[in-house]
Amino acid sequence: MKNIIEIENLHFSYPAEEDTEPAEVLKGIDLSIGEGELVAILGHNGSGKSTLAKHINAILLPTEGKVTVNGIDTADEEKLFELRQCAGMVFQNPDNQIVSSIVEEDVAFALENLGVPYEEMRRRVDDALKAVGMYEYRLHSPAQLSGGQKQRIAIAGIIAMQPKCIILDEPTAMLDPQGRREVLATVQRMNREQGVTIVLITHYMDEAAQCGRVVVIDKGSLAMDGTPREVFSQVERIKALGLDVPQAAELAYELRKAGCDIPEGILTEEECAEALLALINN
Repeated sequence: MKNIIEIENLHFSYPAEEDTEPAEVLKGIDLSIGEGELVAILGHNGSGKSTLAKHINAILLPTEGKVTVNGIDTADEEKLFELRQCAGMVFQNPDNQIVSSIVEEDVAFALENLGVPYEEMRRRVDDALKAVGMYEYRLHSPAQLSGGQKQRIAIAGIIAMQPKCIILDEPTAMLDPQGRREVLATVQRMNREQGVTIVLITHYMDEAAQCGRVVVIDKGSLAMDGTPREVFSQVERIKALGLDVPQAAELAYELRKAGCDIPEGILTEEECAEALLALINN
């Protein structure tokens, strides 16, 4: 698998304020992400996970070290435009990304700025709206939509640019459970059907459990990296890092502590139910 993102010895410090030293937020992170991966990045508040995400899109640049995306050094100002076409970013609050009063015009906004011909733009906008399940709302005002629908419109605007990689910085943090499910399903479908590399910053463990890989950042350093099953089976270590585990993994862990013969590595409610049923039948 070819790596689309290469992060080497990444250090980053925010500038010093009056009477203070520069605050080092990232402390030598090495991380590679392959084309087509769906990776969740976890960490408690202040761990540096959002700062890391902003380096992939060159919103921030390394104090030390190097970040390359699809072979482009993020510090290369001459290739910033090319970089951001390759790696799109979706933020926490969709209202901050929606700029037009009609849904389809909003999705077309970046394409117009790129000078994409009308017929091509029309096709891309329609395809992007269909990809996020919002085509029937194309003539609506974003103001009439729910938070989850607005976030899917924001994602459609990025999809229309046809990036190889999408970074989502806590895109479901402001949404209700239904909105969260809608957005996560959209992200998974893009990854599965179109092969788009997804980097999902989240504080929801159940979202991370549905990704192919989980990376945990703690105090600006890489603390854990593996499949959801590998990471979330280490319940005590996760808790020591100030994080939770998915509810099913938590229940299985507590049952094992209580002496029940429950296998390790349980991740989903279905797996937990099967283990409990097997325990009862035995």
